[in-house]
Amino acid sequence: MHGSSGVAHLADRHPSVTPERLVAQLVPPPTFADVSYDSYRPDPSEPSQGAAVQSCRDFCEQAALRRAGKKKLFGKREVLPGVGVYLDGGFGVGKTHLLASTYYTLSKDEAAAGYPAAFATFGELTQLAGVFGYNECIDLLSEYVVVCIDEFELDDPGNTTLISRLLSALVERGVSIAATSNTLPEQLGEGRFAAQDFLREINTLAQIFTTVRIEGPDYRHRDLPPAPEPLSDEEVAQRAEGVDGATLDDFDALCAHLATMHPSRYHALVEGVTEVFITGVHPIEDQSVALRLVALTDRLYDAGVPVLASGTKLDTIFSPEMVAGGFRKKYLRATSRLLALTAAAQRTV
Repeated sequence: MHGSSGVAHLADRHPSVTPERLVAQLVPPPTFADVSYDSYRPDPSEPSQGAAVQSCRDFCEQAALRRAGKKKLFGKREVLPGVGVYLDGGFGVGKTHLLASTYYTLSKDEAAAGYPAAFATFGELTQLAGVFGYNECIDLLSEYVVVCIDEFELDDPGNTTLISRLLSALVERGVSIAATSNTLPEQLGEGRFAAQDFLREINTLAQIFTTVRIEGPDYRHRDLPPAPEPLSDEEVAQRAEGVDGATLDDFDALCAHLATMHPSRYHALVEGVTEVFITGVHPIEDQSVALRLVALTDRLYDAGVPVLASGTKLDTIFSPEMVAGGFRKKYLRATSRLLALTAAAQRTV
């Protein structure tokens, strides 16, 4: 239902992404543009949150020293291997806030002056390696002080091997690695694939990291009402017309459009959009369609773009069978984020 309204459609956008743009995108998302360790608010009833802040500060100190290297005779410096920190916890305990704060702290660290910091989702990192090639990606990132990886996931054996070797090579060259996930390093890939060959890769990866566990409830749900009753198609279309910079799409048309491009382009797809309106939302049966929607949700959440939809409730998009499967954590995270974006849309009314 595109109708004849003058509202733009995401399905009409066909962004392209250059290698230069991929490198320029290696920064925290707009939602986390102004965060710091000081602005993180630990829950007083969850001591692990305050402890995590200190662990991250310690990591930054170590990472900067490692990158500076050890001074040898004749003023040459010896490269010291990087260090790793792995922030593990459920949804909404502030892991990305702490990861972005780590990025900003090391960006400004005098000991690491002249060495840039990188911030990427796990998907963006695999995409970077795909675009530049494995060796070129190592060359590109080997002069960084830190690579921050948000939502570390190992969804297939190929990516496991690729990222494990990439990070090991970077650590050898003095780059430190900070990562967030909902899965402990030694459990990465658990329940997804059981190939013995890849267990060795995962164990190598686990040895790089010091794991910091962060407990607590999802802060996004602290004051959130349950999923709101969806509006009608007409109400959504009408609401979209009153918002400058909004997009209005039929759910199936949008899902079909997402299949025409690599998820690394979703960042550019939603650039400049003020609010996303979707009609005819319904439960998804196809896993690949669902995973693309997860990737789009992450980009919308990163950019703080409110979402308003008609059709089924947003907490029923992913079927119980899907949520019970190997990508459970992705679907739960996406649902949590969609509800937060819907609450934001309700507040703008």
